[in-house]
Amino acid sequence: MPDTKSKTILVIEARYYDEIADNMVVGATPVIEDAGLSIERMSVPGTFEIPAACEMAIRAGLSDPHQKYAGILALGCVIRGQTDHYDHICRETSRAIMDLTVRHRYPIGFGVLTCENMAQADERADPNQKNKGAEAATAVVRMIELRRHFQGREDG
Repeated sequence: MPDTKSKTILVIEARYYDEIADNMVVGATPVIEDAGLSIERMSVPGTFEIPAACEMAIRAGLSDPHQKYAGILALGCVIRGQTDHYDHICRETSRAIMDLTVRHRYPIGFGVLTCENMAQADERADPNQKNKGAEAATAVVRMIELRRHFQGREDG
């Protein structure tokens, strides 16, 4: 079980759409910092690789009593194309992240945008518009608080 005194959130960001990923991190950062936590960023090529990176981070922490991550924030974007590839990537990425969250009882904020076009992605990622990075960060911060509460260690 991860150390509940961890003060860092691991941000795993799919870099397929660099500007979208960067905007989501910009939106997420104030939420995380306001909660007294810091950020460590790690990139993966696309959203499909996010669950594997989460699993690696969680498993590394399970054997380390000084696990430095309080939770993970998964950020990425999938934009619909001309084939059904979009549907497979969205469904499998979402399912895998939820499976990890439940199996390991580990806080993972889901910030994977699923958009019809780049204009929708830009609007959702923009910190001055929909700011979905901040929403996902708020979710992971709350789940960290809940885990600490249920472990009886709210001092973390």
